[in-house]
Amino acid sequence: MSSLAELDEMVEQWDRQDDARRIGSRSRTIAEDFALEQPLLMPLPEEPFETGRLFTPRVDRYGQISVRTNRYSVPLRLIGKRVRVILHASHFVVYDQNVEVARHERLIAKGAVRLELDHYLEVLVRKPGAFPGSTALEQARSAGKFTPVHDAWWTQAMKIHGERDGTRALIEVLLLGRHLAHEHVVTGLAADAVALEARKAAQAETEPAPDARALDKPSATVTSLHEWRLAHLPPDTRPLPSVSHYDQLLRRRRTSGSGHREGEAQ
Repeated sequence: MSSLAELDEMVEQWDRQDDARRIGSRSRTIAEDFALEQPLLMPLPEEPFETGRLFTPRVDRYGQISVRTNRYSVPLRLIGKRVRVILHASHFVVYDQNVEVARHERLIAKGAVRLELDHYLEVLVRKPGAFPGSTALEQARSAGKFTPVHDAWWTQAMKIHGERDGTRALIEVLLLGRHLAHEHVVTGLAADAVALEARKAAQAETEPAPDARALDKPSATVTSLHEWRLAHLPPDTRPLPSVSHYDQLLRRRRTSGSGHREGEAQ
């Protein structure tokens, strides 16, 4: 067992198996008895009862908080502030006043650390050299949030723009994840036109389409590799297409128009 989610799944499986069991010499199974008892139970209250435990840790200089012997990251803008943590059996939620700022799955082992890559992007975009070896990146890969598509785009960006600028371009792409769904950003990366394709994927699922003026204000400056290739194509020396054939249509229109006016004059 490696996580609380895996433990929950095992407990549910045991419950399903136990539904078929009979207690003593009873003729009905446990599931059949519960089906008879369930309509007699009181309904749950309309307002949910908070079962989590409250903590108010202070964010340290590394942008982390300590919750029950383990450390978790929060946005770096909260360094030095106290936050409110509601701890549940399998996860917890972090609030800055009444605004949710982070959510983590609860770690089992003592002394473990859980870092969210998104919490460090503002610092990493200024110091891209720290990105490749960061613990947050390693954990994002293990969790499947940093995919092979990200790695492929990053490799190509470094070939074209250099290691530093290519890494910074990737981090700017990751910042799009704050405004777009993760799968939409990955779609944009795979299509090699990040900002445009990601927004197209988002619009396909949400109708009506957003105001065009909002799309003219991207949340991060992203360099498309496709645009770079187009800028390095040789000049097009082909002659411009002619539109002289369309002049015949204009003359006919004037002739028919003048005849109509002469008829009116008579």
